[in-house]
Amino acid sequence: MTDHFFTISTNGTGLYKEKGSKFLGFSYPVQSLQHVNERLAELRKEYHDARHHCYAYMLGAESKDCRANDDGEPNHSAGDPILGQIRSLKLTNTLVVVVRYFGGTKLGVSGLIHAYKIAAEAALKNSTVAKKYITVPLHISYNYTSTNEVMKLIDLFNLNIINQEFSERCSLEATIVISNQKQALKELKLLIDTGHDIQIL
Repeated sequence: MTDHFFTISTNGTGLYKEKGSKFLGFSYPVQSLQHVNERLAELRKEYHDARHHCYAYMLGAESKDCRANDDGEPNHSAGDPILGQIRSLKLTNTLVVVVRYFGGTKLGVSGLIHAYKIAAEAALKNSTVAKKYITVPLHISYNYTSTNEVMKLIDLFNLNIINQEFSERCSLEATIVISNQKQALKELKLLIDTGHDIQIL
C-alpha cells in the first residue's frame, strides 16, 4: 500500500513560441474539480482573446480522475501531450493549462503536439514538486491517567493533532499516515488490554 503521492505546491508558468504562435503554460495545484473549473474560468477571463485554452488535470491520491481537453485543436494534439507531462512527473492534484495565441501559420498535428508538450513541461518545471502523505482520521477518548501513554503514541507515530481536550476524560482528534494506522491501533489495543481506560471512537 502506498502512503504518499506527489503533487505541486506552487503555481508555475512557461512560454513556447513557434511560427508566430505563442503557447502560454500555467500549472496549478488543485484539490477538486471545482478548483479546476475556477482556475480555468480565471484564465479564460484574463486571456479572453486567445483562440485556445487547452488543459489536462489529474486528481486523487491514486491518480484515477483525469481529463485532457483539446479545446478546438485537432484530436489528441493538445490535451494528451499536456497530460503526458503531468504523468511523466508522476503528479496528481495538478492542473496544467496551455493558452494559445494563433500566429497565422498552421503547425500541423506533430508541431502542435510538440508545442503543447514543451509549454506544459516549462510550466511544471517552474512549479515546486511536493511529497504528500495519505492520512486517515484517528479519534480516541481516554482517562487523564493514561495521558503519558497517549503522548508517547503521538510522538511515535507522528500524529497530526486536529483537536485535543484535557479534563478528567480527555479526547484526541488527529490524522495518521495510512501506513502507520494498523500498528497504532495495535498499540492502543495493547494499552487497553493492560488496563488503560482508552476508547477508539
